[in-house]
Amino acid sequence: MAASQFAKVIAESSSTRSEWSLVDGNNVVAHAIISGINPYFLTRREISHIIRLELPRDFFKRRWDKVYFYGAGCSNPERNKIVELSLVAQFKTPVVVESDLVGAAHGLLQNEAGLACILGNGSNSCFYDGERITKSVSAGGFILGDEGSGSSMGRIFLSDVFKDLAPKELIEEFFAVNKITKANIMDAVYNNPHANNNLHEYSFFLADHLDNEYCHNLVTNEIKRFFDRNICQYDYKDYPVCFVGSIATRYSEILLQVAYTYNVNVKKIVSESMPGLVAYHSIGMKAEK
Repeated sequence: MAASQFAKVIAESSSTRSEWSLVDGNNVVAHAIISGINPYFLTRREISHIIRLELPRDFFKRRWDKVYFYGAGCSNPERNKIVELSLVAQFKTPVVVESDLVGAAHGLLQNEAGLACILGNGSNSCFYDGERITKSVSAGGFILGDEGSGSSMGRIFLSDVFKDLAPKELIEEFFAVNKITKANIMDAVYNNPHANNNLHEYSFFLADHLDNEYCHNLVTNEIKRFFDRNICQYDYKDYPVCFVGSIATRYSEILLQVAYTYNVNVKKIVSESMPGLVAYHSIGMKAEK
């Protein structure tokens, strides 16, 4: 591959998966999806191991102009340094490490002012003025926050399952389809450092049963909680609101219905930030000047 001096690596990562693009100018010349990278759960050595063993060889053919990494857990200098040192060791090139929320803002809004929201495994939001994030309501994580996320929906649903508050037929089908027991669930939640990922996975059961009033109401109420506790804290009425994430796209119809009741102008709902990040970092964009 004959790469120009402007070739760069762009990565966007959740706790469960990371998406990587090798970009030459504004062309994606290599692409890969590998394990998630979160410095709250992984050591520097573990991160380096994932990068070196799972990325295709094309990503290591030469030193690139820069590596841009946007990731969950990259919200303070100490954690960012863990990722940065791993990336520098593997790519031998300058590295920029930012949070997944900055990645969402760049990918969704690029150089336009508005609200960028993440609804996936977790949830988050910010006001972006076209250049930087000027306000962000604390996400709180899957125990103290993450309203509207897959982990929050999974937590509420499993709690209802354990207390027999969900419809009996749903409870029976849930255990039959997943071939698990209450003991399995307790172990997955309380004896696993990635409990939020497990809760997120269990929430997918709701998506397959939205014709059931209980499931529809649970999803709707959780998305309303995201609006009440996050979006309503911003000056949202004069700006576009954009969403990224698996939950945003999977429940897009309910999301739009809730947004309408709050008089929120939803401009965009996408599953991934990467296409927007490639555009943001293309030649001629403000970010590269």
